[in-house]
Parts: sequence; structure tokens; C-alpha cells
Amino acid sequence: MDDFPLFFRLRQRFDAPEVADVAGEVETQLSRLNLAERVRPGQSVAVAVGSRGIAALGTIVRATVAHLARLGGKPFLTPAMGSHGGATAEGQRRVLESLGVDEATAGCPIRSSMDVVNLGLASEGFPVFFDRHAFEADHVVIVNRVKPHTMFSGPVESGLLKMLLVGLGKHEGARVYHSATRRIGFGRVVASAAEVIRRKTRLLAGLAIVENARERTARIEALLPDEIAAREPALLEMARRWMARLPFKDVDVLLVDRIGKDVSGTGMDANVIGRKSNDHEAAEGETPRVRRIAVRGLTPATAGNALGIGMAEFCRSRVLEQMDREVTRRNVLASGHVAAAMSPLDYKTDRQMLAAAIESLGECADPCAADAGAISVGPRILWIADTLALEELECSAAFLDEARRREDLEALCEPRPLPFDSAGNLPDSVLGWGEGTADERK
Repeated sequence: MDDFPLFFRLRQRFDAPEVADVAGEVETQLSRLNLAERVRPGQSVAVAVGSRGIAALGTIVRATVAHLARLGGKPFLTPAMGSHGGATAEGQRRVLESLGVDEATAGCPIRSSMDVVNLGLASEGFPVFFDRHAFEADHVVIVNRVKPHTMFSGPVESGLLKMLLVGLGKHEGARVYHSATRRIGFGRVVASAAEVIRRKTRLLAGLAIVENARERTARIEALLPDEIAAREPALLEMARRWMARLPFKDVDVLLVDRIGKDVSGTGMDANVIGRKSNDHEAAEGETPRVRRIAVRGLTPATAGNALGIGMAEFCRSRVLEQMDREVTRRNVLASGHVAAAMSPLDYKTDRQMLAAAIESLGECADPCAADAGAISVGPRILWIADTLALEELECSAAFLDEARRREDLEALCEPRPLPFDSAGNLPDSVLGWGEGTADERK
């Protein structure tokens, strides 16, 4: 098939609170904790930083380090990213650097190692591991974004507590905790392991970050160790309320420019694509319902880690060429999400890939049609940059009537043909086509 629908640019209107002065807010929040009462001059402070693409991460880390240094502490950074970065010390250092966090910009050393300390057994019988550099420091501060997890559901998902366990547990900890989660559930693993860590390490504080739908900092909160477990569920609810979403509940084909570990722990956020419980379809009651996913490339910062490609049915051949198979396999084995590394059907060009995805649908029944047997004006296709950048996207003409009826959506142009080049490929980014990005039009 090579008869593609017309597409129009869509802008979503999000509730998006934003912190105006990120560095200033970090200082305000940390000052509120009166850490000078606990940090003595010359004491070492491990600042744990993960592998996620957090907005203003460099600014947040630099402000945290500066505050600790003003107290007389000797801060250093330690990667808290489980098995990411190929599960090697140098690989994890490179991940930090790819996120704009290095020794020069942070203002302190980076101590990266995969060595861990066994803190003993949790009450359920599994061992609890902790980064050796962090364990040997006089104090530990964890810095992380709070957000819905891509696989687990509960009052605590991805955030400070998960970083304390999986991130600072390094490769060995990540493997053990994911295995225990499959047996007894994520909630029990977190509660049990966190108690061991609280008793046997010198946790000083946590700095929680919540982002808005525009990938900008919406809230920063500094928390004392005994406040983290009680406060994180409320921060998670804020993150759910403010996160970006696809604008429609039923999608035939989702075309994704890029996936990567800097976008989501699963390469593309399962909360956004509606595949949190099943890699290839929405569970009962789950939305959106996306029938086919087609992936065009990997982010540079993911460094070949293509975890999540197994959630797509189609991809460009270049995705598999960019994939570091050893790094990807190591990550999925540690996480237990083995299917996330399986290869979809691959095609050399966007034209071939999209044609195959549409052909696989058969007739596209319009779920919004009054007559259940009616046929839509064409397949319902969305084209996005990634599962974080959703304020502007391209939509096939089948969505136009609904877009014009809704106050939270704005159609920015009339439908027009896809801009395939002579080789049959689209622009590298959906945001580089047509009317341009939102920033270019301001």
C-alpha cells in the first residue's frame, strides 16, 4: 500500500506549572532542611544522579553541589542508574556526561564504579545492595524525578525510593530487585529494601523533581530521609496530573521519531502509549489504544541501548543498525523485561515502513463513528518526536473533526501530504517539518 492520508499539525494545551528559577528553588528547598546541623566541614557527600533526561538536570545538580559545598561538605557525584550505561563504570560516567553533567559543570568529582556493598537481607529474604562509593561517604543525597513507572503501578513508582534501591543498587541490585518484584510485587520490595537502606546507610536528603507536559521543571521538593516515603505518593499524583499524553484514545498507527533511555526507562513511556501491562496492546480499560507502533530511530544519549524496541511492531532498519545488542541485552536481563529487546519488522525507508504498518491494519473502523460499522476517512495515525515531546505533533486527517471540536486542541494548518524525500524518508524530526516548532513561531 502507498496511499497515505493527509496530515495536519496539532498543538495540545496543557496545564503546565513551571519553576521560574530552578537554581534558586533548589537552594530554597535545601536551605529549608537545615542540613548544616548534620554536615560537618570536610565530610564527604555522595550526590546520586540517574540516567533520565531530566529538565535542567545540570542546573539542579550544580545548585545541589554548591549548597553542600557552602556547608563545608566535600560533595562528589555517583551514578545511580542500575545496569544502564552497559553496566560499566565508564559507561555510566558517559551517560552522565551525555545528560550535561560532568565534573566541570557540576563543580565536583565523579566517582563511578559498579562495586556494591551487601547490606544484608530484607525481611522477604532477598539481599540489599548499595553503591560502595555512596556507602563509604559520610552522607548521601539522592536527586531524581518522580513520575509514573512504565511497568509497576502503586502509590510509589519511579522516583527517590526507586533510585535508592535500583539506581544505587547498580547492576547487581537492579537484577535482584526486579527478580524479587516479579515474585512479591514492587511495593513490598520498595518498602522492605528501603527500610534496610535507611538503617544501614547515611542518607542525608532527597531532592524530588516533578516535570510538566512541556518537559520543564514544575516542582522541586527537598525531603529529609523520614519524609520521603510519606511524601512521594503525593508527588506522584502531581506528576500524573501534569504529564504529557497522546490527544486521542484510539490510534491505528503511532509513528515515533526516537526512543531511548533518556526518554523513558522503557525507551518510550508505556503510560503514554497505553502498553503498561502488555507490550503490544492496551489492557482492558487502559487508554490510549494503539494498534501499531513504528519507530524511526534511537536518541544519541541512549548510546545504542534500544530497550523498548520490542514494544513496536515496525521500525526502520537503521534502528537495528544503531542498536548496541550487548548493552541492550544486559539491560533487559537485569530488568526482567526480556521482550523489550525483541526486534520488530524492519524496513529501509519510512515510506516502506509506514505502508506496511497501514497494510497490517486491514480496514480501519472508526471508533468514534455513530454507526459501528462505518469506515473512517482513513487510518488514524499520529506522528510524534518521542513520548516526552507531545505538545505538538502531526495527525492524519481522520482526527481533524474531533480536534476542531475540542477546546484543549488547536489545529495549526490544513491537512497536507507527508513530506517524503526522493529516497522515501521523512524529516528526521516531526518538529522540523511544515510550520516549524512552537519556539520558532513565538
